[in-house]
Amino acid sequence: MDPFQSYECSLCGAEYLPGQVEYVCPKDGGNLNVLLDYAAIRQKFHIEDLTSRTDYSLWRYLPLLPVTDPGGQGTPLRMAGWTPTYAPARLAEQLGLKHLWVKDEGRNPTASFKDRASAVVVARAQQIGAQVVVTASTGNAGAALAGMAAAVGQKAVIFAPKTAPPAKIAQLLIYGSQVLLVDGNYDQAFDLTIDAAREFGWYCRNTGYNPFTVEGKKTAAFEIWERVMLPGNLDKPLVVFTSVGDGNIISGLHKGFKDLVKLGWLEQPPRLFGIQAEGSAAIANAFQAHTEKITPVSAKTIADSISVDLPRDGVRAVRAATQTDGTFLTVSDAEIIKAIAALGKVGIFAEPAGAAGYAGLTKAVQQGLIGTDDPVLVLNTGSGLKDVRAAMQAVVEAPVIEPSLDAVRRILKI
Repeated sequence: MDPFQSYECSLCGAEYLPGQVEYVCPKDGGNLNVLLDYAAIRQKFHIEDLTSRTDYSLWRYLPLLPVTDPGGQGTPLRMAGWTPTYAPARLAEQLGLKHLWVKDEGRNPTASFKDRASAVVVARAQQIGAQVVVTASTGNAGAALAGMAAAVGQKAVIFAPKTAPPAKIAQLLIYGSQVLLVDGNYDQAFDLTIDAAREFGWYCRNTGYNPFTVEGKKTAAFEIWERVMLPGNLDKPLVVFTSVGDGNIISGLHKGFKDLVKLGWLEQPPRLFGIQAEGSAAIANAFQAHTEKITPVSAKTIADSISVDLPRDGVRAVRAATQTDGTFLTVSDAEIIKAIAALGKVGIFAEPAGAAGYAGLTKAVQQGLIGTDDPVLVLNTGSGLKDVRAAMQAVVEAPVIEPSLDAVRRILKI
């Protein structure tokens, strides 16, 4: 059964049948929401039909996705998702929380949350017979596309700013994609990607442009629901903290929870807290001004994965917070670096964008926005190995010693 029913413009509400449009609303450029045949899904599937599956990846939720099975068994494409959810007791104690989880998206095949979107987009590309998939990326989205594409022999082209961290560029090249480094920022790479897709007939994966990216990212909401909410042990609504750049991750989470509500499998979504870097806060600015008008900024932050001048999914990101009784907060680069160190001390290695969510939780606790009894889940959106230079700013440099026990005693004072 293909549950894909239609598209709906997030701005004007216009509906389109599959095949009528591909990326955004032709009337106003609004992001398109994918609408599923919820009645048919309810009739054919029950909760247990999904939770009893032994496919421990995002593909366990294939009945709730608008793509056909992409194949690729035994490849990274089939291993995206179902990331570990930790309950770090020491962090919870430090923050004065009774219930705290950290979902580590750095454990995805290419080490970031973006694998979810790329897996579904590559599945869509295979379904429609696309010859080439192209995307703009500061690193993670490109690496995810390159890795998922390589898994099934799909050609991919990646436009990345030349300032992207070397570790991320290395991933793009190792996976065999055609990589073009743009002498400009992410937004310029984004626009160039769209022009190239139109000119050469490529299928564009761009976040906040291709509606199937949200469909991939919503699978994290399904996992949070199944593993944290479904057991029914929460006395208060769950609060989810995630970093926000272009707005697509928080929009994807919101879409996933809304799908579950429409299916009658969830009473209400968790409260969604979006965290932006102070130097890249266009969406947070709009939220605080009580508007959906997203005004571009000149983004500058150590968290390159969420450094965006003009967020392409800003409107839906604002709604994700407003419609769930959530909020947006901003954090400084110094607070992000401190969060990297805090997560590392409990065995979770986060890149700057991944640590931003935890930095936001720390600030929310300090401001009294989160209380002791509020159950909280934080998303780490990417592995610290993605940006080792930033990680080194969070630690004291290791001393160099001569190979003797006396040197060990001097350093350790024993």
